[in-house]
Amino acid sequence: MTALADGFLTRPIAHRALHDADAGRAENSIAACRAAIDAGYGIEIDVQLSRDGAAMVFHDYALTRLTGEPGAIRQRDADDLARLELCGGGGETIPTLDAVLAEVAGRTPLLIEVKDQDGAMGPNTGGLERAVAAALSGYRGDVAVMSFNPHALAALRDAAPDVPRGLITGVFRGDGWGLLNEETRARLRAMPDFDRVGASFISHRVEDLDMPEVAKMKARGVPVLCWTVRDRETEKAARRIADNITFEGYLPEPGA
Repeated sequence: MTALADGFLTRPIAHRALHDADAGRAENSIAACRAAIDAGYGIEIDVQLSRDGAAMVFHDYALTRLTGEPGAIRQRDADDLARLELCGGGGETIPTLDAVLAEVAGRTPLLIEVKDQDGAMGPNTGGLERAVAAALSGYRGDVAVMSFNPHALAALRDAAPDVPRGLITGVFRGDGWGLLNEETRARLRAMPDFDRVGASFISHRVEDLDMPEVAKMKARGVPVLCWTVRDRETEKAARRIADNITFEGYLPEPGA
């Protein structure tokens, strides 16, 4: 297990980087990363896999919301994706993970969410995790990876054993988790895979921070991040439990 660097606990982390469509900074864009660095925040980004096996910095499985294009990101090659302009992005296009790493260059902590590629938090993983590990090889800077899917973290453990890993956690109830059966949801809630995958932190849904599983992690000294904080009142409440926040839609104090 590799410990999380202190910077992840001291700098608020900008969710999908410091995006603001009105300012021409699309989520997960190079411009949003640059803005987060300039403002003194850490950065959280998402990665998906291209058809030809590249790690692309993009949140959704479908291209439509963020580019206006039809189809899934997995249906196009990296060079094609890198030409797609992001909506509200001031001419920015979908970046590769390599491009984001080159931009950040160790100037601020970078938290990478590896999106579930199985579809049901199952074991059909490996391609994206290997692509992330390849991109991170030789990177000099504070970086960590995380995923909802414990199988993805196990693959990251094997592919990049020295990179800190974290479970993304929560209560897993409601319409947003309709593809998961109750057995899978219950397992994810209970966090039984934390030690098996060599995780060193959790990133927990801010509305669910009062779960007893979170208290158990804190009692063990496990760092607790949380997502997604959207105002100062929620931040104040979250910090009573969480060590740090992932935020969007407002600007917390950089050194909070």
